[in-house]
Amino acid sequence: MSEEMMFEAMMSGVTTNSVGGKMNNDELDRILSRPDDIQPSSGFAASVMDAVRAEAAAPPPIPFPWTRALPVLLVAALALLAVAIAGIAAIVQISRQPAAPELAASWWSSALAPYTSGAVGTDLAWTAAALLAAFVSVRVSMRLASGKV
Repeated sequence: MSEEMMFEAMMSGVTTNSVGGKMNNDELDRILSRPDDIQPSSGFAASVMDAVRAEAAAPPPIPFPWTRALPVLLVAALALLAVAIAGIAAIVQISRQPAAPELAASWWSSALAPYTSGAVGTDLAWTAAALLAAFVSVRVSMRLASGKV
């Protein structure tokens, strides 16, 4: 039985010797009192020092471009605030109206009625808004990445 297996067996409360019987205290003391000299593998210190020197020679990390990010963050915060205000205003306006207005009877509204009424119209609007937001995001990212600001 290896020393690691004996240690694991001791930690689990089961102590056995290599034959499979119980281990007595003398055997346990002999195993634990033996001075083991732990030596690193050859080349370990040299490889660690090479890594330390390489890390010390590396240039400092590039700082975050806060001058470019701050305007974007401010615009995002303002957009979020505008959406929240518009949502509150819409809720207040809906609560004041007695009933929903009817769609105007025209060929345009009748042709689009299946797509704009109920949940389908809401889904269509959200899908269009998501596609537009993704398009704008990709275009702005590509413009910033190319360096043409």
